[in-house]
Amino acid sequence: MDATVNKRWLLARLYEPEQTIVDCRFTLDKPGAGRDSYEQEHIPGAVYLDLELDLSAPVGEHGGRHPLPDPQVLAARLSKLGIGNDTRIVAYDDENGMNAARLWWLLRYLGHEQVYILEGGFSQWKEGKYPVTDHQPVRVPSTFTANVQPQMLAGVEEVREVSEKTVNNAGAKSGNDVNVTDTVPTLPVLIDSRANDRYHGQNETLDKKAGHIPGALNYFWKDTQNADGSWRSADELQEHFAGLSKDAEIIVYCGSGVTACPNILALEKAGFNNVRLYAGSWSDWISFSANPIATEEE
Repeated sequence: MDATVNKRWLLARLYEPEQTIVDCRFTLDKPGAGRDSYEQEHIPGAVYLDLELDLSAPVGEHGGRHPLPDPQVLAARLSKLGIGNDTRIVAYDDENGMNAARLWWLLRYLGHEQVYILEGGFSQWKEGKYPVTDHQPVRVPSTFTANVQPQMLAGVEEVREVSEKTVNNAGAKSGNDVNVTDTVPTLPVLIDSRANDRYHGQNETLDKKAGHIPGALNYFWKDTQNADGSWRSADELQEHFAGLSKDAEIIVYCGSGVTACPNILALEKAGFNNVRLYAGSWSDWISFSANPIATEEE
């Protein structure tokens, strides 16, 4: 089954007891707005998880703006919400799926595969005249046991090695210019998921330093979606990522490890199976003063 589901699919299964719907709405410049929106109205039966309070750990010197939560802390939070290892989870937001994709990635990192994202988010659900409510469900606690998958992560030391190797091989080109014949299958690939202007060190408003990790290719995460917020088809995504070898190891990052997650979903949908997340991402990279910064097209 695909990692995304549509409104009709969810409506048909809205009240199934083995399912939990999770509202992940969050606004970076208004941290409490997501919960306020949830309390005003949400999909019936949905519970709420906050990007910064639930799906991230407290910010430290390193680890980026949204460090990964401690697996046991997140598992305890899921258990309290009545989510167990057999629960099917459908996540949604109103931010083109980026926060829902964070939960999707985190749950898979904890070994839970039954997790899906609602295409179009809450606004399209409501615009389609599907049911909404302000009632917050009473949840019977369950037991969620984390089975951490460390192979899904790449740390800063490994990213440094990949960056140096890529630059030394001088084989990286821009995400739009790479040809399949130019790709070296054994060469690891770094993908920057941010908008092109931030990749080039322009209009940086979120992080203290501007630019990108040397050698990284730029594939903006929103380019994996259609205008209506649905994900592009597998064939379209294969064409989008055509310059990448499916034999290559791919490490994806963004500003803080959130918008990299929808890019990972898109890569997997396109048939790439060796894809990992640099969770700290750019905001972690620049917390190490010795790490180099690039602004030119790769």
